[in-house]
Amino acid sequence: MKLTDPALLRELNRILRSGGIEDAELEAKWIYDDAASAEEATALAERRAKHEPLQYLLGTWEFYGLPMRVGKGVLIPRPDTETLVDAVRARLKDAPSQRVADLCTGSGCIALALALHMEKTVFLGLDSSAAALSYARQNLRLNESGNVRFYCANVLDTETPAQFSGLTAIVCNPPYLTAKDMASLQTEVTYEPAEALAGGEDGLDYYRAITRLWKPSLLPGGLLAYEVGIYQAKAVAAILAENGFERIETVPDLNEVPRVVLGYRSLSYSE
Repeated sequence: MKLTDPALLRELNRILRSGGIEDAELEAKWIYDDAASAEEATALAERRAKHEPLQYLLGTWEFYGLPMRVGKGVLIPRPDTETLVDAVRARLKDAPSQRVADLCTGSGCIALALALHMEKTVFLGLDSSAAALSYARQNLRLNESGNVRFYCANVLDTETPAQFSGLTAIVCNPPYLTAKDMASLQTEVTYEPAEALAGGEDGLDYYRAITRLWKPSLLPGGLLAYEVGIYQAKAVAAILAENGFERIETVPDLNEVPRVVLGYRSLSYSE
């Protein structure tokens, strides 16, 4: 049912403003357009006023032009991550029999966005969270992607990489918040799964482990591309260099923040 009640829209705006929601007018319109009834709209606004993430309340959020199901237990796709998709698309040609792993796949947004534009390539999304993978599989059906597979696997387990060898590329948006970051999260972010956010004391635990463990799974010349947090690009680039990766690059997002660090495995296996 499409709501047509200007008074309700004003009331939703009031509820959100009373909760300190910065973009109350815009978010009120989103809730108004999404809800099936006035009662549902009011209930959603009241939950949002307590700073529950709007994306969870609506249940679907856009990433790279695709609809993505999201909810409790999965990281919300963010515009910054589109930089990682762009960077990989610009450097990796679509080819038959090519396999690309998306580690810490979460909602599957990265794998699905890449798959839309690289139909010959097979994408393998890995995550240890059953809750996150339930959304990834919903998104697989929602976007009718025939070249994406999702697996429940711990990417930090030493035995996992050997099960996914012969990769042309690895892409990853790992947990990268520092312990200090985790202690001062915005209220909305506290609703998201901590295991998808926390990257250890300095935020670099996953970069160190994945670079070392997964390097043998890449073909010679294979691409490893990470999303990184603000101020982390130099440290992550150094981790790649320490592990013998070559042609290391840093790619900024639309706000000129270094957002992606990538490099290539040497063309020789003897490194």
